[in-house]
Amino acid sequence: MTQLPRMKISVKERISKANLFSFSPFRKRKGEKENRRLLKILDLYILRKFLGTYFLATLLLLAVIAMFDVTEKLDAFLSAPLNETLFDYFASFLPYFANQLSPLFVFISVIFFTTKMAGNSEIIAILSSGVSFRRLLRPYMIGAAIIAALTFALSNYIIPPTNINRIRYTNKYVKNKAVESGNNIQLMVRPGEVAYIGRFENTTKTGYRFSIDKFKDKKLVSRLTAQSVQYDSLHPYHWRLNSYTIRSFDGMNESITRGYQLDSVIPIEPKDFLISANDQETLTTPQLSEYIQKQKMRGVANITAFEVEKEKRYAATAAAFILTLIGMSLSCKKSKGGMGMNIGIGLGLSFSYILFSTVTSTFAISGATSPMIAMEIPNVIYLLIGIYLYWRASKF
Repeated sequence: MTQLPRMKISVKERISKANLFSFSPFRKRKGEKENRRLLKILDLYILRKFLGTYFLATLLLLAVIAMFDVTEKLDAFLSAPLNETLFDYFASFLPYFANQLSPLFVFISVIFFTTKMAGNSEIIAILSSGVSFRRLLRPYMIGAAIIAALTFALSNYIIPPTNINRIRYTNKYVKNKAVESGNNIQLMVRPGEVAYIGRFENTTKTGYRFSIDKFKDKKLVSRLTAQSVQYDSLHPYHWRLNSYTIRSFDGMNESITRGYQLDSVIPIEPKDFLISANDQETLTTPQLSEYIQKQKMRGVANITAFEVEKEKRYAATAAAFILTLIGMSLSCKKSKGGMGMNIGIGLGLSFSYILFSTVTSTFAISGATSPMIAMEIPNVIYLLIGIYLYWRASKF
């Protein structure tokens, strides 16, 4: 049996075949999958640090806030029943403040864990491995989106109903800020119908010197007057008129109807004209939009606080992304001052953002600008600061 001669393969040919195999599409795809897997691990690593630090910072700062609040309102807490203090006040107070100070918590969290990563040279290692600065920002923005969604749900739908109990508790045991009476109240009931109440007492739900003027084509067609009216809280829009007079006009003719008592449905409620300082905080965003539209139709002037509250809720949602961008751009490089310097800068910027938002809200209340513009001014300014810091950080 004859044997075939062995074919000699040169070293050059072996290297060529090895290179051909190593750069085959199969090997390339395997490398891409490995890189994607590593990037997903990196995303989860940063996201876990971001959210973990955020919730931990929230709990710690809320504990400090609760301690100061107990010290300030100690007399009220001692006089109130314990179950009301825990379930009516603190069950709403703590989520309310957590949501109000969410931009501060976001900024502190990003500054804290990113500075720690930069100090451990983790940021340098990530960027040296070929991950771009833009790609590094992705898990930060995912974390900001989760926090923004949570903030949006809390401020627009979950917290406002709980604020009713908190405000009722503070009015009863701390300081009563509820408006219990009103004078010379005038508002539009329906298109062409204007109501007037000389004085209204909310404790008894009774109004005095009541009248409704009905107009058609800018002409007065009827006028209803009553010495007093009483609102029935159990039936919406149900009013009882006492000692009433109805005058109807038809050209030069006039007819008069008098009576002792009349039950009528008039689409107004005491809360439409007795507006307290914190009423806007008790309405969900759909209720807030409906209330603003209804009050504008009635010609009520003091609804700016409601419009500011609505725009503030939307602005706070965008703040999570803006402050995350600023915090990440500030703390991704090692600094001589270490973590303390970065946290100090972060606290200064986050407090200045909250203070700036409070200042610009007064612009809308004074009528200098619209509520939407007033609440978006801080976001626009700090977004420009964030873009500049991001551009500067990506250059190094």
